[in-house]
Order: sequence, then structure tokens, then C-alpha cells
Amino acid sequence: MRKYWDNSGSAGGSPATTQATNQLAPVPSSMMIGNVRIAPATVLAPMAGVTDTVFRRFIRNLGGCGLIMTEFTSADGILRSKDRKAKLYLHFYEDEHPISAQLFGSDPRVMAEAARMVEGLGFDLVDLNLGCPAKKVVKCNGGSGLLKDLPAIGKIFEAVRAAVTIPFTVKFRAGWNDENVVCVELAKMAEDCGLCAVALHARTREQGYSGQARWEWIAAVKDAVKIPVIGNGDIRTPEHACAMVAQTGCDAVMIGRTAPSNPWIFRQIEQYCSGNSGELTLARTAEGGCPHVVPYDEPSEADRYQMIRTYFEMLIEEEMPGAEGKMKQFASWFTHGVAGGAALRKAIYESKSRVEILASVEAFFEGRIGLRGAGALARESVGFSL
Repeated sequence: MRKYWDNSGSAGGSPATTQATNQLAPVPSSMMIGNVRIAPATVLAPMAGVTDTVFRRFIRNLGGCGLIMTEFTSADGILRSKDRKAKLYLHFYEDEHPISAQLFGSDPRVMAEAARMVEGLGFDLVDLNLGCPAKKVVKCNGGSGLLKDLPAIGKIFEAVRAAVTIPFTVKFRAGWNDENVVCVELAKMAEDCGLCAVALHARTREQGYSGQARWEWIAAVKDAVKIPVIGNGDIRTPEHACAMVAQTGCDAVMIGRTAPSNPWIFRQIEQYCSGNSGELTLARTAEGGCPHVVPYDEPSEADRYQMIRTYFEMLIEEEMPGAEGKMKQFASWFTHGVAGGAALRKAIYESKSRVEILASVEAFFEGRIGLRGAGALARESVGFSL
């Protein structure tokens, strides 16, 4: 399946580019997962070390994201009362609804009990992780490690489904490797066991995050089941999201690694798809006749400054453990597309404290967008709003 960005034609509008660009369909404005309405039909993928409560609320406040998910959380850890990390992962605020908690594990009894606890905490949905390719998870028969044992997955499906009344979903990869592609069989089993939706990351465990996602696997799953299918893999722009919907028929799109570098992606998709009565309209530029679709907002330097500062302040306000480390981790993503961003990243990495990090951000942007003075906001107690 050729994707929108596979075409090598020039921006001037080669036949291949024009044809691929026309193969677009709007991302649905809403979908139902069980009794939970997701509007719009876009999902923030669960990402270890990324989708904590601060990042989730950050994305929610920017707009356009219909469903947010926690970091994947060990079911065993949830049942251990002293596991502070699991409790941190499952902490959320009322303004995060609808929100899904993602669990991983291999023991049906433990998974069922952990799912009960998730429901008791007030989550709207619970999700089973069958996609994580990390060796430390796979060696415990968790994540994508279970893809080699469909009967074991079936037992987990049945146990969790019997344990909770909230919608139960699963996120999985296509299979262990190209010789073991089980996505269609797994999706059918999920439907038969009463799961409310499936999300497919269209890569194998062996691929990790390399190569290209195989969207034809998403299309095959959509053809095989009646429950909602969420497509995941290689959505970098609103155009990609609409191309996935057009080419696979999926009911929603899930976005992972693009979100940290472009947190506006969900809002951009919503802008791109709005006001078209279910049909994307094409316009032609005066020069060259290259087709383009209804535009969406591109972040300015002022927007990027506001984003970086707001996220850092949210981390501090939340008193997140290791906030300085998180700031440095996210700096490489958040400065994506900023001219001279390497200098800012270097300054952030070399900073010794939270105040110094904020001052580095202020100093970098001061001359570029006319700030009041380097470090001014770093010395103030500022709330956040987007």
C-alpha cells in the first residue's frame, strides 16, 4: 500500500503525488467505544515515559484529541500496594475524561483484578497492551511477547471482560514477525470475547519502530470485525491521518511519536477535517496548479515558546518526580522545527536547576519574539493556560 509520503514526485504535482493526495477521507468527528463517546475520533497513544498526567492534560488543553491513554502499567505493580510507580501512572484529573488505563501482564487472574481496580479508580476504559516490543517486557511474556501464544491471550480477554463493566479494548502489533502475522485472527478473537474496540500498530514486534507501518494490515482487520478499529503507525501530519482513513476504512486514528514533537497534531487534524461536509475539498494554487487541502494552523516561534514554557511550568506545578530530567528529555522533541534549536537544547541540557532551565528558554526566545527580559517568567510564579 503506497502512502501519501511514499510518492517521490515533486511538490509541483506529479501524477503520482496528485493521485495519492486525492486519496483522502476525513477522520470521523466521533466514534463510540462501548458506551463512551470519543470526539473527535483521535487517540493519544500510550507511551512509556511520555503520557503522564502532565503531558496528557497538555495535549487535552491544546484541543482536538478525543481519547487520552496512560503509560502502560504493570498489572502486578498495581496489585502491590507499595508500588509507587504504578500509582503515579494511574493518577489522573477530572479534566482528562475520557481516559483509558493501559495494563500489561500475562496472568489472567492478576490482569482481571488490576482491571477491577482501574474501574474503581474511575477510568472510562481499560486497555490491554500487546504491542510493547521492549525486551524486559517481552521476556516476562508481556506486551508483544504474548503474540506467540493466542490461547493465553484468549484467557486474559475472558478474565478481564468478566471482571469489569467499562469498555475493554486491546492495542496490539500485527504479529511477532513477518512469518507470524496474527492481527486478523487476534482481532476476531477480541470481538468474540466481548472487547469493544481494537487498535493495531501496523508493525511486527521484530520491526520495533523501524521501517514503514503496513496499513494493509489495518484494512484487513477492519474487513474482519464489526467492532471499531483504530489505526496506528506513521501518522505525521493531518494528511497522513486522512490517507489512513481513506485507505483502511479505520474508525479512528491513534498517534504516538509525532505527538511529543508536534503536540498540535490533533488540533491540526480537527482543523483539516472540519467544515467539509464529510468530504475534503481540494483547491489549486495560482502557481503551478499543485493541489492542496483546507489549511490548518502551523505553529509560530511564539507558539513554540509558549508550548515549551507551559509544559515546563506544568511539570513544576505538578511537582513531578525528576522534573528536570523530563524537561531535558522533552527539549529535543519540543524544539523540533525551531531554527537554532540545537543551542537551546544545549543550554537546557547544561542547566542545573528548574529555574535555570526556564531562564534558558526565556533567553533563547527573548530576541526572537520580543520577550520582556531573559529569566523574567522563570522568576515568577505562573499558572498555565493554553
